[in-house]
Amino acid sequence: MAVHTGELRLSSSGDADVIDITGDVQRIVAEGPLDDGLLTAFVRGSTAAITTMEFEPGGVADLRALLDRLAPVEGDYEHNRLNHDTNSHAHQRASLIGASEQVPVTGGRLALGTWQQLVLIDFDDRPRERTVLVQVVS
Repeated sequence: MAVHTGELRLSSSGDADVIDITGDVQRIVAEGPLDDGLLTAFVRGSTAAITTMEFEPGGVADLRALLDRLAPVEGDYEHNRLNHDTNSHAHQRASLIGASEQVPVTGGRLALGTWQQLVLIDFDDRPRERTVLVQVVS
């Protein structure tokens, strides 16, 4: 088994900031020796997530609206009460979407669809520095 690993460091504005990381992840894949395998992109932290979507203004707006309905910013959250905090909604949203995504790599390229991008979503209620671990296993 062969493994190629890289990291992305990103600045986010928080508040459901959606960042297209496809190009940066593809660059890490291209720098490695593996042409075929399975890529995992994993964000460190419990208030951010990684998924795939069509990264365009309407899709981003619709995703934010959906998450506002599922886990509103203002809510009766035990986490906020117990920890004197304000970001339980961010933890809940990140849990729904998940901290990682897997994408096949074929011929040294991410095997994404035409309208499919890999995105980082930062749900925290303040700007953050984020680290995404990118790993290809073959």
